[in-house]
Amino acid sequence: MHTGLDWYAARAALEWQMEMGVFEVISEGPVDRFAIEVEAKAAREQKKRGGTGVAAPIVQEPEVDPVAEAAAAAKAVGTLDSLKAALASFEHCELKRGARNLVFSDGVPGARVMIVGEAPGRDEDLQGKPFVGKAGQLLDRMLAAIGLNRAESVYITNVMPWRPPQNRDPKPEEIAMMKPFLERHIALAEPDVLVIVGNISCQALLGKRGITRLRGQWAEACGKPALPMFHPAYLLRNPAAKREAWADLLELKAKLGA
Repeated sequence: MHTGLDWYAARAALEWQMEMGVFEVISEGPVDRFAIEVEAKAAREQKKRGGTGVAAPIVQEPEVDPVAEAAAAAKAVGTLDSLKAALASFEHCELKRGARNLVFSDGVPGARVMIVGEAPGRDEDLQGKPFVGKAGQLLDRMLAAIGLNRAESVYITNVMPWRPPQNRDPKPEEIAMMKPFLERHIALAEPDVLVIVGNISCQALLGKRGITRLRGQWAEACGKPALPMFHPAYLLRNPAAKREAWADLLELKAKLGA
C-alpha cells in the first residue's frame, strides 16, 4: 500500500518506532506461522543433507474419511477375533485415546439373541466387558426371568466400543464411524434376534430415536428381527417403567418360542 512517504522518510519513521519500543509489525493479512515454521524446518533439514536450503513445497495430505476407513476395515475381516483386532487398531475415533479398554463383547457368539447396548460406562471400561455394572446386573436378572443368560444363550455388544468421557452421549459422527464395525459384528455373530437397548442403539441400527415410542415394536435391523427396549440404566432411574420392560421380555420369549 502506497503511504506517500519517500524512502528516507519511511526509514526515519521506522527507526523512530524502533526507538519507541515497537517489536512487532502487524500485516494487513493473516500469516500462517505454523506453515512458516514447517517450511523453515524443512529448509534446515535439507541444508543438513547438503541441499540448497530452499524448502520443498508442502504437500497437503489427503483428508481421511473415517467412515470409509471403518467400512473397509470391517469388510476385510472374516472372524470375530479379527474384527476385534481391527477395532483395536482403528485410530480415527478420539474416544479410544481416553478409554482404558476396548469393550468388544460378552456372552456366547452364535447365540440366538444378540443384545446391542449403547456405550461402556466406568465399570465396563475398567473390565473390558459390556453390561457389568449395576445396569448389567439388572439386565442379567431380566434375562433370567425368561430363561436366558449370557453364559449360555445370549451374546452382548455395544454400539461404541470405547467409553465416552463423563459418560456423555456419543456424537453422531462417532456413531457413524462405529456403525460399519457394528454391522459386521452382527453379520459374524449370526443371531436370530436383535434386542436394541436404548436410544443410541436405536439411532445406530434403526436411524430413529425416541425409545418410549419405539420400545416393544418389532422392527428390522441388519436383516434381523429387532426389538427395541428400555436400557437397564433407565429402569434403575425409573422403576415404574419395569412393567413395560417385562412386557417386552415376554415379546422376546414368544418370538424365540415361535
